[in-house]
Amino acid sequence: MKILVPVSGGEVAPRFDMAPEVLIVTTDDNNTVVATRTMVLPQASADDLCSLILTERIDVVACNGIEEEYYRFLTWKKIRVVDSIMDTVENALELVCSS
Repeated sequence: MKILVPVSGGEVAPRFDMAPEVLIVTTDDNNTVVATRTMVLPQASADDLCSLILTERIDVVACNGIEEEYYRFLTWKKIRVVDSIMDTVENALELVCSS
């Protein structure tokens, strides 16, 4: 499973469309992390972030404060969106992997 977390200052970014960077985590079937990658975004943009999510074939987006338009687009593309996470990246990943 590939998980993308919009990040700001080591925590889940307060808004999906304002994240300066993202963390992409790949887990195996036992939800063990097998790879992580941080990407600094050239600019904060929800459209660019959605494009990145599709390009990277992300399965789950763990975020906070996503606009309805982007939530609906991503779920229409069969991407699971876990919204309203106001926590550290580590806790967000634990939440996603345990549910």
